Amino acid sequence: MMPQQVTNAIFVVPLALALVLCFPPATTAGVLYPQFYDFSCPQAKYIVNTVVSKAVAKDPRMAASLLRLHFHDCFVKGCDGSILLDSSGTITSEKRSVPNRDSIRGFEVIDEIKSALEKACPQTVSCADILALAARDSTVLTGGPSWDVPLGRRDSLGASLSGSNQNIPAPNNTFQTILTKFKLKGLHIVDLVALSGSHTIGNARCTSFRQRLYNNSGNGQPDFSLEQSYAARLRVNCPRSGGDQNLFAMDPSSPRKFDNGYYKNLMGLKGILSSDEMLYTQNQEAMELVKRYAGNQSDFFDQFAKSMIKMGNIAPLTGNHGEIRRICRRINN
Repeated sequence: MMPQQVTNAIFVVPLALALVLCFPPATTAGVLYPQFYDFSCPQAKYIVNTVVSKAVAKDPRMAASLLRLHFHDCFVKGCDGSILLDSSGTITSEKRSVPNRDSIRGFEVIDEIKSALEKACPQTVSCADILALAARDSTVLTGGPSWDVPLGRRDSLGASLSGSNQNIPAPNNTFQTILTKFKLKGLHIVDLVALSGSHTIGNARCTSFRQRLYNNSGNGQPDFSLEQSYAARLRVNCPRSGGDQNLFAMDPSSPRKFDNGYYKNLMGLKGILSSDEMLYTQNQEAMELVKRYAGNQSDFFDQFAKSMIKMGNIAPLTGNHGEIRRICRRINN
């Protein structure tokens, strides 16, 4: 090879590599990366963060609600924004499922984010990616860890009410049922224990844990895996009947701060949901993880970030699959 040809080759190879990195193939399936919108909508992350920050400042509960939206989206058909769809002539909304009705919220915040993004970068940023970014920002705003959110998801063309009813872990599921639901999504026991830590900023409705206070398993006895003086305090506003929607902080020691208090509560038998307390009482490996995270917040934060990235990569639509919705509540056509 002549010297000039060598020079040209040295120049061409890095240029080609740079082009691949900057403009990866649009049809590459399953590949998500944090820089996806750096050229097509460089202000995307800033816009999401601005709206989420305003929403959480106005209503601190919104942080947990936005985090939960992402979780409930990913566990149904993958992280595809299907949870955001309203019912229509061809779609039955996941908002009507047992895990979602009367409790899922934050849709107006997603609408506001999407509206701002459509003005800045029309039909560019997916609703599914908005959910992933809003979940990360909500975590950071309440004192939790940050992570680079892999992006490039596209939006589904439908919803699955049955999938929402069947796939989302429920407060009264057995430990093995919950673990199985995680494993079916490619997640494992470490992810289960770490992601459950998001309950450090969440609330639970009376109806989701009443059976632990009065007649657990139908035997007429309270659940003694719940510390009884704590149970007595819960009964004040969670009676045998009525008050179904009354809210209780799942981490009463620091309900608005993302920290490891949740795990300390579990060790004190103060996990308000049966599905939470089981992490400490029904599986040795899970118990050891609870102890680890209770004793080392940095370990919890590190694993939470890793598990959120892993969860966010459950069956994303990429390339030519799905679409970029103009309005998150409905498909484009």
